[in-house]
Amino acid sequence: MNALIVLRPGPLTTVQDLGRRGVAHLGVPRAGALDAAAHRAANRLVGNPGEAATLETTLGGVALRALVGPLLVAVTGAPAAVTVAGQPAAWGAAVLLPAGAVLEVGPAQSGVRGYLAVRGGIAVPPVLGSRSADLLSGLGPAPLRSGDRLPVGAAPGPGPLPELVPLPAPPSELVLRLRLGPRADWFAPDVPVALAAARYRVAAASNRVALRTEGPALARSRRGELESEGMVLGAVQVPPDGQPVVFLADHPTTGGYPVLGVVPAADLDAAAQARPGTPVRFTVVRGRS
Repeated sequence: MNALIVLRPGPLTTVQDLGRRGVAHLGVPRAGALDAAAHRAANRLVGNPGEAATLETTLGGVALRALVGPLLVAVTGAPAAVTVAGQPAAWGAAVLLPAGAVLEVGPAQSGVRGYLAVRGGIAVPPVLGSRSADLLSGLGPAPLRSGDRLPVGAAPGPGPLPELVPLPAPPSELVLRLRLGPRADWFAPDVPVALAAARYRVAAASNRVALRTEGPALARSRRGELESEGMVLGAVQVPPDGQPVVFLADHPTTGGYPVLGVVPAADLDAAAQARPGTPVRFTVVRGRS
């Protein structure tokens, strides 16, 4: 079987696919690629189905050697320098990696998370139907370490490959739509208007579990705490400090702080690429969006 050997794992590189679906009632988070669009784009460039497992890098890139080859690879997500055998290679396009050659992805030049796809997918054993690493529960493969051997699956059947897959640039300002509820009544009546007018920024404590914000505290109208209840992707939970927390792929399945509203999943790809300090603005929407 083809394989990749990890030479430099980067600060946090994990295997991710589209996550574990249908197991939240068991207390298992979804996990999966934070920037699903970039993950799918990398797979499209090498001819994989969208659910094939990729490597998700975080800020610092990764270096890998092809044990057997050639392998077709592509890097998307956060823009970064890419080299093959020490020579510059394309970012955002399919690249051939010969047997024994080293693929290096440099630090993110903007954004946070990069996605490296290889034709055939990263074929680590699935756990509960997914190959994703879940950093909250510990399910799935551990973050990459030097010397790890990553098996590569069988290549899909022949077919045309796109030369480019357009993706938006990492956000200079993160704009998140917010559907109010289910616990909007736990907050002062003027909170939705105040939230829409306020400006926040991405906090340094943000991770795969949640995008944390810093800015004006949101005032509650009720004291005490709720009993734990189910949490969904994109839920905006407000802890006692009043700072909104947006749940991402590794979020817990239950929580006791009130949820002011929910950010649609379509807005969360941009959240995955927002660096600490990026301005954040919430826009309250009614009904479907």
